[in-house]
Parts: sequence; structure tokens; C-alpha cells
Amino acid sequence: MAEEYLTDDEQLEAVKHWFKEYAPWLIGGVLAGLAGFFGYSYYQTYTNGRDLKAAAQFSAMTTALQTNDRTKSRTIAGELIKEYADSPYADQAQLMLARLDVDDGQLDKAAAPLTQIMNNSKDTELRQIARLRLARILTDQGKADQAITMLPEPIPPGFAARYYEVRGDAYLAKKDTAHAVAEYQKALGAADASGINSSLLELKLQDLGAVPAPVLSNVSVNTLNKAKP
Repeated sequence: MAEEYLTDDEQLEAVKHWFKEYAPWLIGGVLAGLAGFFGYSYYQTYTNGRDLKAAAQFSAMTTALQTNDRTKSRTIAGELIKEYADSPYADQAQLMLARLDVDDGQLDKAAAPLTQIMNNSKDTELRQIARLRLARILTDQGKADQAITMLPEPIPPGFAARYYEVRGDAYLAKKDTAHAVAEYQKALGAADASGINSSLLELKLQDLGAVPAPVLSNVSVNTLNKAKP
């Protein structure tokens, strides 16, 4: 029977019956929605709180490093890595530990945090930086072949000059001057695109008796073009 033909009492009974049947589902849906909302709000508050704490520890670590309190900076770095392993601050702490190890001449120890970043960091660029630094350490340890193997083609965009330079250093450590010069020349050619200073590359080439090809400025090119018949 259509609802508009029911009496008032019949309509009231129909509403009671409907509510009795469907109320648990409605209440459950509302409670689930509220739980999701408050759960998300709690998660956001919790995450923001962790970020602030990690940032404060990172600031304390860098302050300790600036005041040359290496022991304190190492301690804070260890806490950052342990408590906030998934944060970018942990990666920076690993880089700092590697730097301190290199300064202390502990190259074997420095390789561990760099390897951790290279293999696990969520930051693609940071992974490449760690790879380059690890390759330099391998070269300094007399493991030039491993360093070269770590920097294969194709080279990631923006890192060409750095890759070629580090590979050139590795070949030079092997006393393979010809390959070292070739790598330095390629690094010099990619220097502008990578945003690095080419002066050091030019010095390395000159030390090996290789004269780097001159880079013509736009003014020089225009002058040459005007001089052409």
C-alpha cells in the first residue's frame, strides 16, 4: 500500500519498524565516520608533533657541530636516526656522521651511513650525493675500480659533471692518465649544466698536461660571426 494512503497510526508504526530495522546501521556509519575524522585529526597532530621534535633535535645537532662539540652532535645524530628513521632529518644526520668519520680518518666507518642513504633514502637527489661521496671514499681507500663501477651510465640528470669528475679521480688513482683526462674533459663540458665551478677541473687537466678546450662566451661567438666574410 502506498504511504500516502496510510493512516497516522499506520505511518507511525511504519516509521518505528523502519527505525528498528535500520537504526543500528545508521548509528554504526555515523560512529565510523566520527572515528575516522578524529583518528585522522589525531594522526595529523601526532605527525606534526614528531616533525617539530625532529626539527628541534636537528637544530641542536647543527648547533653542537658549529660549536665543535663533536661528541654531542654525534649523540644527537644517533637519536635522530633511531627515533625518526623515516624523516629527512635522519638522512641529514647520517650525512653528518659520515662527514665526521671522514674528518677523523675513519673511512671504513664513514661508508656505512652513506650506504644507508644511497640504498634507502626517499630523496632521489640525496641518494646520488651519497653515492658520489661513497665513490670518493672508495677511491681514497685504494678501491678505484669499485668507485668507477658505482658510477655507471646512464648518469642521472644534473649530476653529469660530478660523476665524470669522480670517475676521473678514480682513473687518476689507478694512474690511468688517458681515461682520467677524458673524464675531466667530459666533466668540464657538463659543468655549466650541473652548476659547479669549472676552475678546479681546468687545474686538474693542466696538471695532467692537458689544455682544456676554451669555452666561448656569447660575446665571443657574436664577434666571430661578424668577422666572417
